[in-house]
Amino acid sequence: MDTPILNNKEQLTVVKVGGAVVEDEQQLSQLLDHFAAIPGHKVLVHGGGRSATRIAASLGIESQMINGRRITDADMLRVVTMVYGGLVNKNIVARLQARGIDAVGLTGADMDVIRSHRRPVTEVDYGFVGDVDRADGKKLKALILQGITPVMAPLTHDGMGNMLNTNADTIASEVAKALAPHFDVTLIYSFEMPGVMDANGMVIPKITRQSFQKYVNEGVICGGMIPKIENALQAVNVGVGSVIITQATALDGKHGTRVVK
Repeated sequence: MDTPILNNKEQLTVVKVGGAVVEDEQQLSQLLDHFAAIPGHKVLVHGGGRSATRIAASLGIESQMINGRRITDADMLRVVTMVYGGLVNKNIVARLQARGIDAVGLTGADMDVIRSHRRPVTEVDYGFVGDVDRADGKKLKALILQGITPVMAPLTHDGMGNMLNTNADTIASEVAKALAPHFDVTLIYSFEMPGVMDANGMVIPKITRQSFQKYVNEGVICGGMIPKIENALQAVNVGVGSVIITQATALDGKHGTRVVK
């Protein structure tokens, strides 16, 4: 009789929180309470685009968006580096420390944990926007096993001295995939809705590759939710145990939309 292979990996939860939650005081406080209560190892990945837009405007820098994605010229790169890597990131780190979580704020440049290349110009020149080449799961694992919780800002680097603005959903997915060989990983995309909603306003409990394409064709899933679910599907295909899309106050894994193979 064959002996069953047991999964003896320790549990780890990667939570991505969107800018709408990060920039609402009540929602952020609730999110951090729920995040702190998650048992075991964890990583938090955050956005912060609305803060970047507001601070850029105060500096006389116009924000340009195409299909919901930010054009990042040299001036905007300085703003997002300050806002994502500084203001938003360190505020979250300080508030996690107050909740007993020994957190450290990181960009992809710190410890060279996420390296990217500048997105090639096609129909649109997105400027200093990075597409991820690799994330270093071994370095993150070393921090995590010391009891440290990484708080990842949506910034990476190209290895040649340039910072790059990088989609936070992608960072969460890449971090989860890089840690999957070392931990039993659950990836949670948290935002202001209870999950992915159907045409009747009800939460879709489960999404597969086939049902995802059906929902896209019907227009039920559209806009920024499309790349989010594409990232989720890629993650489960390469070893991430579970991906859940849910409300920021429901991080227990029992609510929202589960993305499966």
